[in-house]
Amino acid sequence: MTPAFINVDDSPAPDRGRLRFTGFKFERTRAGACQAEVTLAWTDGRSVTGRASGQSSPLGDYRIAAEAAMNAIEGFVTGILRFELVGVKAIKAFDANVVIVSIHGHKDGEVAKLLGCVLAESDPIKGAALSVLNATNRLIGNTISTR
Repeated sequence: MTPAFINVDDSPAPDRGRLRFTGFKFERTRAGACQAEVTLAWTDGRSVTGRASGQSSPLGDYRIAAEAAMNAIEGFVTGILRFELVGVKAIKAFDANVVIVSIHGHKDGEVAKLLGCVLAESDPIKGAALSVLNATNRLIGNTISTR
């Protein structure tokens, strides 16, 4: 018997001070390139969009999607925080597809090592972008709320 999947709304409550994932586009060209676009919104309605493009490949597609999310986040936290994408990996764990990212967050001369992951059964490329948001959102929310 195949288990039924439950649709879970993982968007944060409006008063928690978190970026919400509001849009994702990913396209491949016939020439072998790809481009990703990620749109994020803050609780007050401000919206940021990040884009990235590059050569399409099985692992490169994940990185391009993650970079688009990073670019959107950078557009929101410019001058407050800086993030560096260390790596993106798709793995099989416990009979599920998982996308995990490693990110370094830079704030006031200090570096935080961040990890984010998403169960990415239906769209692992989108999962790479969501993983970035999962890795960075707590640091962003805590930093913005204390300013």
